[in-house]
Amino acid sequence: MDISSYGLEDLLLSALRSEVDSKEAYSKLADGVKNFFLKDRLKFLAGEEEKHKIFLEGVFKEQFPKKEIILPEQTPVPLPEIKISDENIPISEVLESAMNAEKAAYEFYIGLAERFLEDADMNKKLLYIASMEDSHYKILEIERKNALEFEHFDQIWPMMHAGP
Repeated sequence: MDISSYGLEDLLLSALRSEVDSKEAYSKLADGVKNFFLKDRLKFLAGEEEKHKIFLEGVFKEQFPKKEIILPEQTPVPLPEIKISDENIPISEVLESAMNAEKAAYEFYIGLAERFLEDADMNKKLLYIASMEDSHYKILEIERKNALEFEHFDQIWPMMHAGP
């Protein structure tokens, strides 16, 4: 992802907006699924996005100590969102949308880390956030595979995955 044409402030505000939106999407999904294993993973991902937001708020305050954090309604940097168009959308489609968002976040943080080549500590922190986004992608990939294979079982037998 080429983010070289964006200023650092816009990049950080975009990252914050994305983390807030992702947390909300994962929380909403967790509230709507019956499979408690998937519910737990989605709550975990929501918690991860909250931690990223807190980290990025610190970065913003460090870089722009005199500015207040005001999140834009929409991110100026084109990052995909997790789309939940309606309650009847198959979970596999929502998970695929989330995978796309996590992949873009990974690439975004790799690009953002390049802005901090002179600050080795910050560079490493951003690369670590990127690796976390990649691990989120892998979690979602596994869950999507399971959803594609077992999605219809939850409609017939909602507690199918809740056995011993």
